[in-house]
Amino acid sequence: MATSKATRDMGRLVALFLLSLLGDLSRAEISSKIGINFGMLGNNLPSLNQSLVHIQSLKAGRVKLYDANPEVLRLLSGTKIPVSIMVPNHEISNIASNQTAADEWIRNNVIPYYPDTMIRFLLVGNEVLSCYADQDRQMWYDLVPAMHKIKASLKAHDIRNIKVSTPFAMDVMRSTFPPSTGVFRPDIVDTVMVPLLQFLHNTKSFFFIDVYPYFPWSDNPALISLDSALLEGSVPFIDPVNGLNYTNLLDQMLDSLIFAMTKLGFPGIRLVISETGWPTAGDIEQPGANIHNAATYNRNLIKRMTTKAPIGTPARPGIAIPTFIFALYNENQKTGPGTERNWGLLRPDGTPVYDVDLTGKRPLSEYPQLPRAKNNVPYKGKAWCVVARGANLMKLGSALSYACGEGNGTCDALAPGRECYEPVSVIWHASYAFSAYWEKFRSRGATCYFNGLARQTTRNPSKLSQPIASLEDV
Repeated sequence: MATSKATRDMGRLVALFLLSLLGDLSRAEISSKIGINFGMLGNNLPSLNQSLVHIQSLKAGRVKLYDANPEVLRLLSGTKIPVSIMVPNHEISNIASNQTAADEWIRNNVIPYYPDTMIRFLLVGNEVLSCYADQDRQMWYDLVPAMHKIKASLKAHDIRNIKVSTPFAMDVMRSTFPPSTGVFRPDIVDTVMVPLLQFLHNTKSFFFIDVYPYFPWSDNPALISLDSALLEGSVPFIDPVNGLNYTNLLDQMLDSLIFAMTKLGFPGIRLVISETGWPTAGDIEQPGANIHNAATYNRNLIKRMTTKAPIGTPARPGIAIPTFIFALYNENQKTGPGTERNWGLLRPDGTPVYDVDLTGKRPLSEYPQLPRAKNNVPYKGKAWCVVARGANLMKLGSALSYACGEGNGTCDALAPGRECYEPVSVIWHASYAFSAYWEKFRSRGATCYFNGLARQTTRNPSKLSQPIASLEDV
């Protein structure tokens, strides 16, 4: 669609207007240093003291926690590393209805460490609006009241340089493409988003967003350019409404959020990318999860976000966006698809999954050559879910019982005398049960995980001398 010069000029004026609204940011608030998300859902991770050494060796400019771990906060004391802490989701409703509970939370989780530990953001909950069970709806409505009470408690202690916010996932949006059509989901606009944006506006806080170009690309790899998702796009997309040019998917996603806020009357609220990154491995049916793409995305992201003159986005040119990469480690106890356990910059032993310089000072040309990406197109063959090598046999029996206990004939073939009864082995039987369960229930969201006891394979286990399960074997 052709775009008139007047429309393009209007887009530029909107950008300049937003720039003027944001022009009073302090240097501390718009620091271009890249942060790191420090998740701890693993049973093989280094000690917290060693983790701090890793964070410092990576030269991370910020750290974001998913709680207010007292040992981590003590270790960060005196390091001058800004840290973001988090109120767990399950505490939100109690705090929302009780100022005393908010005061107690601040007294226990902030006062003992501040100001020696540079707590700069206090996040109330994590992706609260992505919790869809009926019992979670009350937490949606309690979110902003809890933020008010936390802010009031900070103010009562004369703490004025800790911003209060909450991180959302992109599923708060109903529309994101083209960016100018960005709007929030109708079920949250009046009840959550408007009061939240009013709070952020009044307190000069930031809108925290978890934004992953990997997910829309992997859902539609035939329609979305991989180069655009990896921040390597060169062919621009022109928004037909305002004439703004986009060369990458990240900018499109961020600007859709900016336009959604503007439509509700809040054009000047600043953004923080609370999570972003790219997985280095995943399930067979998850395309593009590899070291080549992950290194490419994060290196391009760092280069973009650490320039001396901030790039911003087409809707907000020149405006820095504080950014946290997900994550410090691969976390082997995260549930869900295989990608969930493979976002780390470091392996659990502290060695890098790939080279990356969080300061942005290392030229892209100086990195060693990356391994070739082998799974950038969707896998169309057959896959099985089998016992992972090294699985705990003591736990395998209960997982087998669970898979068979769902009924619907899942394990009928394992009955004595039936075709899959031999060989009589818990490993063989569990591999059959895992595959049968996964095949039957995957359309309802079931994954091949079973608390870390299972992995996918492209090899038919019935034709192997022993179960081969891990992705490294296929």
